[in-house]
Amino acid sequence: MKLVTYRRHPADAGRLGALVDDTVVDIARLGEATGEPLPGTMLDFIDLGPDAVRVASDLLDEMRGDWPLGVRLPRASVTLLAPIPRPRKNVFGIGLNYLEHIAEAARGLDTPAGMPEAPVVFSKPPTAVIGPDAPILHNAAMTQQLDWEVELAVVMGTTATRIDEAAAMDHVFGYSVMLDVSARDNRRAGQWIFSKGQDSYAPFGPCIVTADEIDDPHDLALWLTKNGEEKQRSNTGFMYFKIPQLIADISSGITLEPGDVIATGTPEGVGAGREPQEWMWPGDVIEYGVEGIGTMRNPVVKIG
Repeated sequence: MKLVTYRRHPADAGRLGALVDDTVVDIARLGEATGEPLPGTMLDFIDLGPDAVRVASDLLDEMRGDWPLGVRLPRASVTLLAPIPRPRKNVFGIGLNYLEHIAEAARGLDTPAGMPEAPVVFSKPPTAVIGPDAPILHNAAMTQQLDWEVELAVVMGTTATRIDEAAAMDHVFGYSVMLDVSARDNRRAGQWIFSKGQDSYAPFGPCIVTADEIDDPHDLALWLTKNGEEKQRSNTGFMYFKIPQLIADISSGITLEPGDVIATGTPEGVGAGREPQEWMWPGDVIEYGVEGIGTMRNPVVKIG
């Protein structure tokens, strides 16, 4: 399933839906119409575990083409929000996790040139998360080096504490797309959270694809363009630390809970690694995506 959080009007709260062709099917209303109790928000749905995924998927297959009244909306009539508009805790980010990005970061950001011995973990607060078409905020008083990083996002489905790599994938709910926006000139004594965690620095979406729909998350094309010009194109197979390693490493000391998000790192092609270096400015439009999941678009907008 491709699951989204949507609303029809700006004042509405976000509701859980499934993308089916060019429509959004409201999951809670589908449940009401068929006698299956299903929740109206993404986090509540994830909390229910694998049985909820099976029930909702079966209903979507069964009712397709014969939808009950009031459960289906044209995709063009709704606004998609981030799939989880406000995660319960910080998004886990992974730095330096693609081989060629490690090399370009060493050139442009003075990071170590060698391979990291363990995943480089940072975080973005929930207030950094925005959805499709929402503006990336550019405050010239804060940064003159606003950079892009397209990433595969992993969404946890069940609690993971000190999980072995062999069992890690059993805890994954699904996958999404994240843009790791980075103010390169806001790194502070080696600390990244202010560079990575400002408002709007975690565009996320357009949907969560449940894990059963992705045969191999380590074989997905990912790409990014700025104003239509391609800047990044690679494959998740080039991750240095694979998803099971990331889950095992983080959960060795921090419990991962349902709905937690891990942004798994970016490939080469970021602005800091270019010669000359290149940044995002107000008026730019960033489009990016991951194979099998979807495409995101966010404009860069001046504030301050």
